[in-house]
Amino acid sequence: MAMLASPPSNSYGCIEKKHWWLTNKKIVDKYVKDARALVSSQEQNDIASALNLLDAALNLSPKYEQAIELKARSLLYLRRYKQVADMLQDYIPSLRMDESSTSSSSSSVSSDGNSQPLSRERVKLLSSGGSSPDNEPSFKCFSVSDLKKKVMAGLSRNCDKEGQWRYLVLGQACCHLGLMEDAMALLQTGKRLASAAFRRESICWSDDSFSFSADTFSDGYQPQTPPRTESESIGHLLGHIKLLVRRKTAAMAALEAGLYSEAIRHFSKIVDGRRGAPQGFLAECYMYRATAYQSCNRIAEAIADCNRTLALDPSCIEALSTRASLFESIRCLPDSLHDLEHLKLLYNSILRDRKLPGPAWKRQSVRYREIPGKLCSLGSKSQELKQRIASGETGNVDYYSLIGLRRGCSRSELERAHLLLILRHKPDKSTSFIDRCEFADELDIDSIRDRAKMSALLLYRLIQRGYSNVMNIILAEEAAENDRKKASAALQQMVHDHQEPSKIEPTIEDNKKSAPVYQGVFCRDIAVVGSLLSQAGFNRPIPVKYEALSC
Repeated sequence: MAMLASPPSNSYGCIEKKHWWLTNKKIVDKYVKDARALVSSQEQNDIASALNLLDAALNLSPKYEQAIELKARSLLYLRRYKQVADMLQDYIPSLRMDESSTSSSSSSVSSDGNSQPLSRERVKLLSSGGSSPDNEPSFKCFSVSDLKKKVMAGLSRNCDKEGQWRYLVLGQACCHLGLMEDAMALLQTGKRLASAAFRRESICWSDDSFSFSADTFSDGYQPQTPPRTESESIGHLLGHIKLLVRRKTAAMAALEAGLYSEAIRHFSKIVDGRRGAPQGFLAECYMYRATAYQSCNRIAEAIADCNRTLALDPSCIEALSTRASLFESIRCLPDSLHDLEHLKLLYNSILRDRKLPGPAWKRQSVRYREIPGKLCSLGSKSQELKQRIASGETGNVDYYSLIGLRRGCSRSELERAHLLLILRHKPDKSTSFIDRCEFADELDIDSIRDRAKMSALLLYRLIQRGYSNVMNIILAEEAAENDRKKASAALQQMVHDHQEPSKIEPTIEDNKKSAPVYQGVFCRDIAVVGSLLSQAGFNRPIPVKYEALSC
């Protein structure tokens, strides 16, 4: 009897388990339905409440596609782009490329010594059914209808898991996060999938064709094409992304070719454009433009761009190292040491946390394995600067390089260069770039403004000290030149006073020598006049003394 009683208990347990699963599915559907009604109201509070319902639904069914899509779109509407990227980071192209390169570098080695790289894209279409390959026959017969069913099931699962909404939603999030290349690839893929789905829905397929139907999906979910308004907005966004990527590509090509003025012009078009750009993209462009300014020996502009980069991204390693090298180049050693100490703290925090700052999809200028070596070289550099500061090497700042002038420049050149720097780096205008910045999440904009104002004020004071120092040098040189001119004039006057008596005597002697010459000429003219009078009929004889003089 005991053996006969065991099957009903097992069947009852199966029924109870099936009933529990169905109950959970009903609860999940109820949560998703209520969340969709809340999202349709387009209110911030309602969408936040809908997120709570969707989180509860995903706790019960983590792979429920409708709940995942609705949650991603809700986060996108609330401008929580980082959460969208964290949730769908497996679909970011640059992150997948990094993972594939890492997996290929750390390839698994087989027993016979041949290395076989691991690939995430490897998919086995026909499963062996649990049997070992040794027991499988060398020849298999299978039905074409079974193959069609398996292929269609695999395609429907791929379309369900990698629906077009993922590319569109993640592309918009990547755009606002500054990942422009990833956003362009994702949005283009999403538009291509949307157009393909629209064509499939517009054409009537026969029953025996490879078409997607409602019974193909296990949960009854069908991917829908986005509405026309969303497609239009995505088209405008994609056009803006292509423009920014094209300008950045031209600027990077000019920078690599050594055409620094051309690179500065292209980067200025991006950061000073009428339409704003995302925060991460602007910070990256400011950093590259600072490198171009540094190559052109425009130190003040390079420091200003590093300040803007650090205001938008305080943990930017490249901006800190570049600004430290700029301060060292003009022998402003305390400021350079301050940046190096900040960089050292950042390296230590990376080693403590065992990861680079920021999320996994954030682009970094260094790799984790390079941090220990950079930290050692940074420590030696800091010790060298401390010794130079202790020896009193803090007063000989190269203000000429800071302002961008040659030594021995005139006062007009200094005033013109100073006026241009003041107009560009005035503290009141230091936060104007924030108005053209599109922030990724709900950040504390006041802290960004404070960092920008403080760094701009320090640069402004440094420029003012440089102007005063160079002006004092020019005034001292002008005063010395005036004293030199006065001394030379006095010396010439003294020499002129000593030579004046000797100059008068030769003048009198010259007059005496030239007097007979004038008398002879006068007498010869008189003789000519007398001969003319005698020919005219005047019979008066000419005196003998005039004839003698004329001869």
